[in-house]
Amino acid sequence: MSMQRAVVTGASSGIGAATARALVAAGWEVVAVARRTDKLEALAAESAAIVPFTADVTSDEDVAALAAFLDGLEGGIHALVNNAGGAKGLESVEESSVEDWRWMFEINVLGTKRVTSALLPLLRRGASGERRAADIVNITSIAAHTAYVGGGGYNAAKFAERALTEVLRLELNGEPIRVIEIAPGMVFTEEFSLNRFRGDAERAAAVYSKVPDPLVAEDIAGVIADAIGKPRHVDLDLIVVKPVAQAAPYRVAEGELRPKGF
Repeated sequence: MSMQRAVVTGASSGIGAATARALVAAGWEVVAVARRTDKLEALAAESAAIVPFTADVTSDEDVAALAAFLDGLEGGIHALVNNAGGAKGLESVEESSVEDWRWMFEINVLGTKRVTSALLPLLRRGASGERRAADIVNITSIAAHTAYVGGGGYNAAKFAERALTEVLRLELNGEPIRVIEIAPGMVFTEEFSLNRFRGDAERAAAVYSKVPDPLVAEDIAGVIADAIGKPRHVDLDLIVVKPVAQAAPYRVAEGELRPKGF
Protein backbone atom coordinates (compact mmCIF):
# COMPACT_ATOMS: atom_id res chain seq x y z
CA MET A 1 0.00 0.00 0.00
CA SER A 2 1.28 3.49 -0.86
CA MET A 3 1.97 5.99 1.92
CA GLN A 4 -1.08 7.54 3.52
CA ARG A 5 -1.29 11.33 3.36
CA ALA A 6 -2.94 13.66 5.86
CA VAL A 7 -3.64 17.39 5.73
CA VAL A 8 -3.30 19.22 9.05
CA THR A 9 -4.42 22.84 9.41
CA GLY A 10 -3.08 25.18 12.05
CA ALA A 11 0.16 23.23 11.82
CA SER A 12 2.66 25.97 12.57
CA SER A 13 2.59 25.42 16.35
CA GLY A 14 0.84 23.71 19.24
CA ILE A 15 -1.50 20.81 18.56
CA GLY A 16 -1.15 21.14 14.79
CA ALA A 17 2.64 20.87 14.77
CA ALA A 18 2.56 18.03 17.31
CA THR A 19 -0.02 16.21 15.16
CA ALA A 20 2.19 16.49 12.08
CA ARG A 21 5.06 14.91 14.04
CA ALA A 22 2.86 12.17 15.50
CA LEU A 23 1.43 11.21 12.12
CA VAL A 24 4.87 11.11 10.51
CA ALA A 25 6.02 8.83 13.32
CA ALA A 26 3.02 6.60 12.53
CA GLY A 27 4.05 6.35 8.87
CA TRP A 28 2.00 9.12 7.29
CA GLU A 29 3.03 11.89 4.94
CA VAL A 30 1.66 15.22 6.16
CA VAL A 31 0.79 18.38 4.29
CA ALA A 32 1.16 20.99 7.03
CA VAL A 33 -1.01 24.06 6.48
CA ALA A 34 -0.81 27.39 8.30
CA ARG A 35 -0.37 31.13 7.70
CA ARG A 36 3.23 31.46 8.94
CA THR A 37 5.65 30.25 6.31
CA ASP A 38 8.74 30.49 8.52
CA LYS A 39 7.29 28.21 11.19
CA LEU A 40 6.03 25.74 8.58
CA GLU A 41 9.43 25.57 6.96
CA ALA A 42 11.07 24.94 10.33
CA LEU A 43 8.61 22.10 10.96
CA ALA A 44 9.17 20.65 7.48
CA ALA A 45 12.92 20.69 8.06
CA GLU A 46 12.38 18.00 10.72
CA SER A 47 11.22 15.39 8.20
CA ALA A 48 11.02 14.83 4.46
CA ALA A 49 7.52 13.46 5.09
CA ILE A 50 6.22 16.93 6.06
CA VAL A 51 5.22 19.14 3.12
CA PRO A 52 4.56 22.79 4.05
CA PHE A 53 1.78 24.82 2.43
CA THR A 54 1.09 28.40 3.43
CA ALA A 55 -2.62 29.18 3.56
CA ASP A 56 -5.16 31.02 5.70
CA VAL A 57 -8.30 28.93 6.26
CA THR A 58 -10.37 32.13 6.40
CA SER A 59 -9.45 32.91 2.77
CA ASP A 60 -11.44 31.39 -0.11
CA GLU A 61 -8.51 31.99 -2.46
CA ASP A 62 -5.97 30.33 -0.16
CA VAL A 63 -8.14 27.27 0.39
CA ALA A 64 -8.79 26.95 -3.35
CA ALA A 65 -5.02 27.08 -3.93
CA LEU A 66 -4.53 24.38 -1.29
CA ALA A 67 -7.09 22.14 -2.98
CA ALA A 68 -5.41 22.66 -6.36
CA PHE A 69 -2.02 21.81 -4.88
CA LEU A 70 -3.32 18.64 -3.26
CA ASP A 71 -5.13 17.64 -6.44
CA GLY A 72 -1.76 17.58 -8.18
CA LEU A 73 -0.13 15.22 -5.69
CA GLU A 74 0.20 11.62 -6.70
CA GLY A 75 -1.58 9.25 -4.35
CA GLY A 76 -4.32 11.59 -3.11
CA ILE A 77 -5.19 12.42 0.49
CA HIS A 78 -6.65 10.13 3.11
CA ALA A 79 -7.19 12.30 6.19
CA LEU A 80 -8.01 15.90 7.03
CA VAL A 81 -7.37 17.29 10.51
CA ASN A 82 -9.23 20.58 10.93
CA ASN A 83 -7.18 21.96 13.79
CA ALA A 84 -6.97 25.70 12.97
CA GLY A 85 -8.96 27.69 15.52
CA GLY A 86 -8.69 29.91 18.54
CA ALA A 87 -10.33 32.08 21.18
CA LYS A 88 -10.33 35.78 21.91
CA GLY A 89 -11.28 37.33 25.21
CA LEU A 90 -13.12 36.26 28.36
CA GLU A 91 -15.56 39.16 28.51
CA SER A 92 -19.27 38.70 29.15
CA VAL A 93 -21.78 38.41 26.31
CA GLU A 94 -22.83 41.98 27.06
CA GLU A 95 -19.33 43.44 27.06
CA SER A 96 -17.50 41.29 24.51
CA SER A 97 -16.54 42.55 21.09
CA VAL A 98 -18.56 41.65 18.00
CA GLU A 99 -15.28 41.68 16.09
CA ASP A 100 -13.86 39.03 18.43
CA TRP A 101 -16.94 36.89 17.91
CA ARG A 102 -16.71 37.36 14.14
CA TRP A 103 -13.04 36.28 14.18
CA MET A 104 -13.84 33.19 16.27
CA PHE A 105 -16.68 32.15 13.96
CA GLU A 106 -14.58 32.77 10.88
CA ILE A 107 -11.64 30.60 11.94
CA ASN A 108 -13.37 27.90 14.02
CA VAL A 109 -16.58 27.40 12.06
CA LEU A 110 -16.26 28.82 8.56
CA GLY A 111 -12.60 27.80 8.30
CA THR A 112 -13.55 24.21 9.07
CA LYS A 113 -16.47 24.36 6.62
CA ARG A 114 -14.35 26.00 3.89
CA VAL A 115 -11.52 23.45 4.06
CA THR A 116 -13.86 20.48 4.40
CA SER A 117 -15.93 21.51 1.37
CA ALA A 118 -12.81 22.06 -0.73
CA LEU A 119 -11.12 18.78 0.19
CA LEU A 120 -14.04 16.35 0.36
CA PRO A 121 -13.81 15.47 -3.35
CA LEU A 122 -10.13 14.63 -2.85
CA LEU A 123 -10.87 12.58 0.27
CA ARG A 124 -13.51 10.66 -1.68
CA ARG A 125 -10.96 9.95 -4.38
CA GLY A 126 -8.49 8.78 -1.74
CA ALA A 127 -11.17 6.56 -0.24
CA SER A 128 -11.65 4.85 -3.60
CA GLY A 129 -7.96 3.89 -3.84
CA GLU A 130 -5.98 1.18 -2.13
CA ARG A 131 -6.94 2.33 1.36
CA ARG A 132 -10.65 2.55 0.43
CA ALA A 133 -11.31 4.87 3.35
CA ALA A 134 -10.71 8.41 4.60
CA ASP A 135 -11.00 10.44 7.80
CA ILE A 136 -12.07 13.93 8.78
CA VAL A 137 -11.01 14.95 12.28
CA ASN A 138 -12.37 18.19 13.71
CA ILE A 139 -10.68 19.57 16.81
CA THR A 140 -13.35 21.32 18.85
CA SER A 141 -13.12 21.80 22.63
CA ILE A 142 -14.93 20.93 25.82
CA ALA A 143 -16.24 24.48 25.25
CA ALA A 144 -18.28 22.89 22.44
CA HIS A 145 -20.18 20.85 25.03
CA THR A 146 -20.37 22.92 28.23
CA ALA A 147 -20.96 26.66 28.58
CA TYR A 148 -18.99 28.67 31.12
CA VAL A 149 -18.91 32.27 32.30
CA GLY A 150 -16.68 34.29 30.00
CA GLY A 151 -16.93 31.68 27.25
CA GLY A 152 -19.68 33.41 25.25
CA GLY A 153 -18.11 33.84 21.84
CA TYR A 154 -15.85 30.80 22.06
CA ASN A 155 -18.68 28.61 23.36
CA ALA A 156 -20.91 29.79 20.53
CA ALA A 157 -18.26 29.15 17.87
CA LYS A 158 -17.28 25.74 19.20
CA PHE A 159 -20.90 24.65 19.70
CA ALA A 160 -21.40 25.58 16.03
CA GLU A 161 -18.32 23.63 14.96
CA ARG A 162 -19.60 20.65 16.90
CA ALA A 163 -22.99 20.93 15.14
CA LEU A 164 -21.23 21.13 11.77
CA THR A 165 -19.34 17.94 12.66
CA GLU A 166 -22.47 16.06 13.67
CA VAL A 167 -24.37 17.09 10.53
CA LEU A 168 -21.39 16.16 8.35
CA ARG A 169 -21.34 12.69 9.91
CA LEU A 170 -25.01 12.25 8.99
CA GLU A 171 -24.45 13.51 5.46
CA LEU A 172 -21.51 11.17 4.85
CA ASN A 173 -23.22 8.13 6.33
CA GLY A 174 -22.86 5.27 3.86
CA GLU A 175 -19.53 6.54 2.52
CA PRO A 176 -16.21 5.11 3.76
CA ILE A 177 -15.30 8.39 5.49
CA ARG A 178 -15.14 8.59 9.27
CA VAL A 179 -15.97 11.91 10.94
CA ILE A 180 -14.26 12.24 14.31
CA GLU A 181 -14.61 15.03 16.86
CA ILE A 182 -11.86 15.51 19.42
CA ALA A 183 -12.74 17.89 22.24
CA PRO A 184 -9.73 18.85 24.39
CA GLY A 185 -9.87 20.45 27.79
CA MET A 186 -6.96 22.48 29.17
CA VAL A 187 -3.96 22.08 26.88
CA PHE A 188 -0.82 24.03 27.68
CA THR A 189 0.54 25.33 24.38
CA GLU A 190 2.70 28.30 23.49
CA GLU A 191 0.00 30.41 21.91
CA PHE A 192 -3.64 29.56 22.73
CA SER A 193 -4.02 31.61 25.92
CA LEU A 194 -1.54 34.21 24.68
CA ASN A 195 -3.82 34.85 21.70
CA ARG A 196 -6.92 34.78 23.88
CA PHE A 197 -5.48 37.51 26.09
CA ARG A 198 -4.15 39.54 23.16
CA GLY A 199 -0.47 39.01 23.93
CA ASP A 200 -0.64 39.44 27.72
CA ALA A 201 1.96 36.79 28.61
CA GLU A 202 1.53 37.13 32.38
CA ARG A 203 -2.23 36.62 32.21
CA ALA A 204 -1.83 33.73 29.78
CA ALA A 205 0.68 31.96 32.02
CA ALA A 206 -1.57 32.40 35.06
CA VAL A 207 -4.21 30.15 33.45
CA TYR A 208 -1.96 27.12 33.93
CA SER A 209 0.33 28.18 36.77
CA LYS A 210 -1.53 26.40 39.60
CA VAL A 211 -2.98 23.51 37.59
CA PRO A 212 -1.24 20.17 38.20
CA ASP A 213 -0.26 18.52 34.94
CA PRO A 214 -2.36 20.19 32.24
CA LEU A 215 -2.43 18.43 28.90
CA VAL A 216 0.24 19.25 26.32
CA ALA A 217 -0.02 19.31 22.54
CA GLU A 218 1.56 15.88 22.20
CA ASP A 219 -1.25 14.34 24.27
CA ILE A 220 -3.87 15.46 21.75
CA ALA A 221 -1.65 14.58 18.80
CA GLY A 222 -1.36 11.02 20.11
CA VAL A 223 -5.14 10.75 20.39
CA ILE A 224 -5.54 11.96 16.79
CA ALA A 225 -3.00 9.46 15.46
CA ASP A 226 -4.64 6.65 17.42
CA ALA A 227 -8.16 7.55 16.24
CA ILE A 228 -7.33 7.49 12.55
CA GLY A 229 -5.19 4.40 13.00
CA LYS A 230 -8.08 2.30 14.30
CA PRO A 231 -9.45 -0.56 12.17
CA ARG A 232 -11.79 0.83 9.53
CA HIS A 233 -14.95 -0.56 11.17
CA VAL A 234 -14.18 1.38 14.38
CA ASP A 235 -15.35 5.01 14.47
CA LEU A 236 -14.51 7.08 17.54
CA ASP A 237 -17.22 9.66 16.94
CA LEU A 238 -16.38 11.86 19.93
CA ILE A 239 -13.30 11.85 22.13
CA VAL A 240 -13.22 14.19 25.14
CA VAL A 241 -9.72 14.61 26.56
CA LYS A 242 -9.10 16.48 29.82
CA PRO A 243 -6.33 16.59 32.39
CA VAL A 244 -7.19 14.70 35.57
CA ALA A 245 -7.34 18.02 37.43
CA GLN A 246 -10.15 19.34 35.24
CA ALA A 247 -13.69 18.21 36.05
CA ALA A 248 -15.36 20.82 33.81
CA PRO A 249 -14.38 24.02 31.99
CA TYR A 250 -15.22 25.94 35.15
CA ARG A 251 -13.89 23.50 37.77
CA VAL A 252 -10.16 22.82 37.92
CA ALA A 253 -8.21 21.56 40.93
CA GLU A 254 -5.22 23.61 42.00
CA GLY A 255 -2.10 22.37 43.73
CA GLU A 256 -0.96 18.80 44.23
CA LEU A 257 -3.43 16.02 43.45
CA ARG A 258 -3.68 13.66 46.43
CA PRO A 259 -5.58 10.49 47.25
CA LYS A 260 -8.81 11.15 49.13
CA GLY A 261 -8.33 11.15 52.89
CA PHE A 262 -4.90 12.80 52.90
